[in-house]
Amino acid sequence: MFSEELNDLRIRALQALPAPDDFRENLPLGQFRAHLVARSRDAVSKILRGEDDRLLVLVGPCSVHDPVAALEYAHRLARLATEFEDELVIVMRVYFEKPRTTVGWKGLINDPYLDGTHDIATGLRLARTVLLSVLDAGVPAATEFLEPTSPQFIADAITWGAIGARNTESQVHRQLASGLSMPVGFKNATDGDVRTAIDGCIAAANEHTFFGADGQGRAAAVQTTGNPDCHVILRGGREGPNYDAATVAETLAQTQANVDLHRAAQHGLVIDASHGNSGKDHHRQAEVIRELAARIAAGEPGLSGIMIESFLESGAQPPGPLSTLRYGQSITDKCLDWQTTADLLAELAAAVSSRRRTAN
Repeated sequence: MFSEELNDLRIRALQALPAPDDFRENLPLGQFRAHLVARSRDAVSKILRGEDDRLLVLVGPCSVHDPVAALEYAHRLARLATEFEDELVIVMRVYFEKPRTTVGWKGLINDPYLDGTHDIATGLRLARTVLLSVLDAGVPAATEFLEPTSPQFIADAITWGAIGARNTESQVHRQLASGLSMPVGFKNATDGDVRTAIDGCIAAANEHTFFGADGQGRAAAVQTTGNPDCHVILRGGREGPNYDAATVAETLAQTQANVDLHRAAQHGLVIDASHGNSGKDHHRQAEVIRELAARIAAGEPGLSGIMIESFLESGAQPPGPLSTLRYGQSITDKCLDWQTTADLLAELAAAVSSRRRTAN
């Protein structure tokens, strides 16, 4: 029998979410946290622009699945952030959204109970609660932005953002980055193409108007001013790593030759020591970081920051109900353990000190 119903034919259900303004009002940032976010954003921006000679270190779990373990990590990291504050600006990876090549667990916001129930309203509340607690520990937070509407709920608590390798070429994500209030890194594409990330920085540095939502959750035409603090992240690709000195120099030459880019992209870049640069081998990741530390100590230009996947325990485990999981171990990419992480942060701090002596 013919049906004239043509809309939402493949939609099972629609779940109403709170208005972002109301959501943030119920879980407010507060003065201490707001000051930490503002101060750390400024510090990261100055590093990316070459106005601060410290090293940006983005370190933490591949993804947050256990808030308790994430907060224990944050408190441990806070002590090292204070110890090495003269050499490093340490920002914790607090990633809630996970892009998947095909299917899989999409992160704490999408599936907070790790059971396929996809209670996004609970996931948003849990994610913001985690962020506020990480800031209470005194540690600024970094995250990858995946869903174009999720920043409305959490971006005020974020110091540094990333656009992942699968989304670097996406117009939606480039437009999103153009309106975000913090520095944003674009990863090279999964095939290793760096030009895609450079193009992402160019696009995001410009003004855009696009479909979005306002603070009350209403459909809106969003107009942005452009983001001058976008920069490239080298993360390797299917053909292998790309953190070598030649690729760093070539990438910098391409950005510096482009008049449409701002100083953040032209001065330096961030190296992701995981993913294609280590073959997703967490043991190899430690070797990559030590290689980079040696190059930093020698004064190689362009190395503004390093990204490290690290958690309390090394390796990774398959996702499952929280009660069945090993505490402090990743359920996505394999991570370095805490002690190795602490040792590497000390080596990076020493490398920055050596670079200063060389420069002087």
